[in-house]
Amino acid sequence: MNRGFLHLTTAAALAVTAATEACAPVQTYNGFRSDRNNEEIPDPQVGVDTRDTVMQRFGSPSTTAVFDQTSWFYVSAVQERVAFYEPRTIERQVMVVRFNGDTVTEVEKYGLERGRIVAYNDEATPTRGRELGVLEQLLGNVGRAPPIRDEERGGRADRD
Repeated sequence: MNRGFLHLTTAAALAVTAATEACAPVQTYNGFRSDRNNEEIPDPQVGVDTRDTVMQRFGSPSTTAVFDQTSWFYVSAVQERVAFYEPRTIERQVMVVRFNGDTVTEVEKYGLERGRIVAYNDEATPTRGRELGVLEQLLGNVGRAPPIRDEERGGRADRD
């Protein structure tokens, strides 16, 4: 009796430990990290740094300006997931480095508080073209059979 109780207590303790470990938050780091070997990398200096020094220090940017290459964006985010729930972003950093020619002219930093939620429209955009009615769809291919080849007619092929 005492031995069975000990096994039951051990099994219950293991189950509780496993359940609490499954609910521990898991953090995921995405994108650019501005610390290398736990040492903070200094921001680019306006008028001093160039495209080459920024590239050497920070690597390739996460993205660049759409129409010109005057702005480089370094983006990072930390997401936290608890159990089976959707992950939520707990930290986001965006560093924008602007250039005039090859020289840094401006450095801006944004955090999660400056972000905006963009609502995507999931409706389909109609393409304009010929819209077919029900009868046209049903009878549209009548009379449009492919040409019959000689092999399908059962006739002899021309021999030389």
